[in-house]
Amino acid sequence: MFFRREKPKVPSFQERISLLTKAGFNTQSQSDGRVMITKGGIAALVGDEGQNHPDIEKAGVLVGGEIATLLNRGYQMFLETPSGRKMPAQADQLRALHQFEDDVKEALDLTNLYNTSLGTTSASHHYDRVNKRDTGHQPKPWEEDDHSIKAPETKGSLHL
Repeated sequence: MFFRREKPKVPSFQERISLLTKAGFNTQSQSDGRVMITKGGIAALVGDEGQNHPDIEKAGVLVGGEIATLLNRGYQMFLETPSGRKMPAQADQLRALHQFEDDVKEALDLTNLYNTSLGTTSASHHYDRVNKRDTGHQPKPWEEDDHSIKAPETKGSLHL
């Protein structure tokens, strides 16, 4: 007897989004094809990477209708809106965001990596000690004309 092997059915992007609705999330289609998912004051934008594979593009706390994403300042996590508003992140917000991301990944059948399952991660890191670290434009004392070594600018440095 010969058995025919069938390919597993890959759910479409819309079928996966309907799974989120069944799991208790509110969904709202955006004009660019992405979907905004909300639940309990937390939101995420989910897009289709192609081949019916959804991806969480941006997750954060809803602040005035905007998704405030995490900003790591080294000593504390902050929430930052696209309009530039910053506020300290509270522990209950971080727990809710972490649980929200886990629930969305489970409903969409996405892989939950070990480092993200440990706690909330942020895409932006701006530590307090050194300004301009993330810009890539660091001072290079060896390229100065006078060949003097200068201390890098820090947030608390005095300008004499």
